[in-house]
Amino acid sequence: MSSAFQFQCHLVLIFLAASKGETRYLEMRDAGEDEPFLLLSEDLKRELSAGQIYRRSLRCIDMVSIEGQFTFTADQPQLHCATFFIGEPKELITIEYDFMNIDCQGGDFLKVFDGWILKGEKFPSSLDHPLTTSQRYVDFCESGNIQRSMRSSQNVAMIFFRVHQPGNGFTVTVKKNTNLFPCNVISQTPSGRFTMVIPHQHRNCSFSIIYPVVIKISDLILGHLNGLFLKKPSAGCAGVGDFIELLGGAGLDPSKMFPLADLCHSFHGSAQMKIGCDNTVLRMVSSGKHINRVTFEYHQLDLQETELRKENSIEEFCFPSI
Repeated sequence: MSSAFQFQCHLVLIFLAASKGETRYLEMRDAGEDEPFLLLSEDLKRELSAGQIYRRSLRCIDMVSIEGQFTFTADQPQLHCATFFIGEPKELITIEYDFMNIDCQGGDFLKVFDGWILKGEKFPSSLDHPLTTSQRYVDFCESGNIQRSMRSSQNVAMIFFRVHQPGNGFTVTVKKNTNLFPCNVISQTPSGRFTMVIPHQHRNCSFSIIYPVVIKISDLILGHLNGLFLKKPSAGCAGVGDFIELLGGAGLDPSKMFPLADLCHSFHGSAQMKIGCDNTVLRMVSSGKHINRVTFEYHQLDLQETELRKENSIEEFCFPSI
């Protein structure tokens, strides 16, 4: 498995371990050091639901999956730092600057990014995000008091920062908001069930699962208009404005992944596939003319399932990973 995708997989494994109150460690080669990720247990989440504000310090490399106030204070020059924020699929993330004590003139910076970037690859991809890449950044050193908050367009966001002077740092507050029609999602878990709906919107939406998985599509409605189904071509999805594609690869950006299958016919039933890639993406392409809907479930592909190849298995197209 590539080092970039080891990072991604470890992020999700860490999240899973956190739900059991455990701690995991992650190798971040760009930072040049091992950084522990201590996440919240389910008991603590329940305690905080009573209205308490959760507060803790941030490490140079960290991940946050809960609302609260987070403070970073440098104990030495920290030049390559990042915090990854992730919510539930139906949540958007708001990051607010509360306190800043960084030297922008001296080379410090703090940038919020709408999405995730790993090894130069973005999620959502530039093809699927409503904003340009430059618009997805909020740079504190450039905006100052003009823009002191940013709301993500999906369930993930991140900050990059550099602080040279020990004792300097910043404080941010993280809030969650409900997203009625979630589009681009990174799954927190290796298994689950999800329904994606695009209601008369010309956009592309990707659901990313950072694991080799078995994915089962149980319901697909494409070209649904006034209770009628529009007739689709008899073969292939070329030229069809509304369809589903399954992608796989060893990176984060769906636009750089290998196309594994296309679905452009509405159906009720079951279509199951094994995908042995490091990252699996279900991507819905929508023309905006119709209401499109897909329901699917997934679970992690284990070693035994990988060895028992069947006709509907497409893992041979992917990079070997387990």
